[in-house]
Amino acid sequence: MIPRVPPMTTTPSAAEGRLRREVGLPGAVLLGLGSMVGTGVFVSVGIAAGVAGPAILAATLLAALVAILNGLSSAQLAAAHPVSGGTYEYGYRWLSPVLGFSAGWTFLLAKTASAATAALGLSGYLLDMLSVQTRPWRVSIAVSAAIAVTAFVAGGIRRSNRGNAVVVGVALCGLVLLVAASVPTLVSGGLPAEPSRGLGPFLEASALMFVAFTGYGRIATLGEEVREPRRVIPRAIVLTTAAVTLLYLGVAAAGVGVLGAAAFGEAAEATAAPLETVARALDVPFLPELVAVAAVAAMTGVLLNLVLGLSRVVLAMARRGDAPRFLSRVDAVNASPVASVWACGAAVAALALIGDVRTTWSFSAFTVLVYYALTNLAALRMKANEAIFPRWIPALGLTACLSLAFWVDPRVLLPGLAALGAGVFAHVLSRRKQPHRG
Repeated sequence: MIPRVPPMTTTPSAAEGRLRREVGLPGAVLLGLGSMVGTGVFVSVGIAAGVAGPAILAATLLAALVAILNGLSSAQLAAAHPVSGGTYEYGYRWLSPVLGFSAGWTFLLAKTASAATAALGLSGYLLDMLSVQTRPWRVSIAVSAAIAVTAFVAGGIRRSNRGNAVVVGVALCGLVLLVAASVPTLVSGGLPAEPSRGLGPFLEASALMFVAFTGYGRIATLGEEVREPRRVIPRAIVLTTAAVTLLYLGVAAAGVGVLGAAAFGEAAEATAAPLETVARALDVPFLPELVAVAAVAAMTGVLLNLVLGLSRVVLAMARRGDAPRFLSRVDAVNASPVASVWACGAAVAALALIGDVRTTWSFSAFTVLVYYALTNLAALRMKANEAIFPRWIPALGLTACLSLAFWVDPRVLLPGLAALGAGVFAHVLSRRKQPHRG
């Protein structure tokens, strides 16, 4: 039974610098699906298959298990403290100011990298559909897409939810058609026999796939805008995680069964559009075009939801003084933190200039695992009358996140640690200069 939580002392409204509670269970599920059904299935499944080979299926299941543990921890935290900011706010409430800031900082790093990967994936599918594959075009379109989506999100969450419903529907239709078209090939030939690549690649692939399940985090960070958060947030997290697990397994089987794991992985890194390569190999009329349209729609939805979630964390940080104060302003007409939205969009566009989906996604994997380790740690610190689930759930989630975090590509491990350390150092230095903050 969910414990009683004291009511909020203020009624959120744009006039008070707060956000309106406009999102119900269907909208919350769509927000989660819009974040999950995108980069993870259209890009990272191919990247992970190239790393782990046919073990991508088992790696997906492990990633789903870790996601469920983290989702339950996030659900009980959000139910007890339903405000925008996610683990940033939970860290301040149940851990310490430094760990709270660390959670917000890692979230910004992780999801900015995820959004940049989504922008590059969107560009890759669009260019592959047009038979144009040049790096300058891919980067230019990715940056333009990030700016366009940012402008859309700045118009307010109601507009964002309507657009999200459309893109999720289009993406799901395209994916279902692709998996259905691959069934005859899978039935006749099965999955190709390839040698095991060992424990290290399997765990790295699990870390890469875990990021594809973290869309439920968008639900938790929108706690201030969800109606009946104690009831809606846990249900929405469970529903979205269960649905996408089945979807990812089907798509992974299709990619490995049709192309082979190595070719599937190569397509992901070379074009950022591996599922369109699978669709072309199936030789079904109009299927590549349908998959490309679905991918572009899905990646647009991912960008929309990531910029939305990022801006809400920046909003929470600005309210506390961990980010410039002007980023805490909420537009009275659209009930949107316009300055925060544009700041996040600019960061995504800048990171998309890297142009390499393997690098941006691996960086996201490391930082998001650190973020959810802090989520589980906060859940462990909840009092007995606050917690919904037994303590072994966040304990196991914490162990899994820390274990997987250090199996990512070594090329991004040191930069990731450096970025985390730089942010925390700057925060501590700032607090020493301004002890009244926080």
